Amino acid sequence: MDLTLPLEHQTIERILPHRYPFLLVDRIVELDIDKRIVGIKNISENEHFMSRDPDGRSALPPTILTEAIAQVGAILILAKPDNRQRLPLFAGIKRVRYRKPVYAGDVVEIEAIVLRLRSTMGLLKGIARVNGERVVDGTMAFALGDRQ
Repeated sequence: MDLTLPLEHQTIERILPHRYPFLLVDRIVELDIDKRIVGIKNISENEHFMSRDPDGRSALPPTILTEAIAQVGAILILAKPDNRQRLPLFAGIKRVRYRKPVYAGDVVEIEAIVLRLRSTMGLLKGIARVNGERVVDGTMAFALGDRQ
């Protein structure tokens, strides 16, 4: 599989098992296998999971943004040739902080950094930013299973 950056939607679909409307990553712009990845999520008013904040603005639910961070992390793990036939399973999150809301029209930069990586499990630090400001950060654990 060609991993020439940026990775666009079609390449991401070959890496992740997710499909619309559950695929939450639009582009991968940086990739250092086993270390770090940066992805982009464009927030649109038309996405079915958008909610309204008290001011009536379309806002992205923080849980959806957390899933987008997990998907960017999964791409990092599956980019390694040894893991391509594996399936990353979300095992848990801790110390997640939702710092600011994300609105329709925002472009979210999502960074995942490997904290620990073993053959069957690992730990990632995820950070989401809008215009350079942190909107979410936390630590996510995952396990690697066999694809069936």
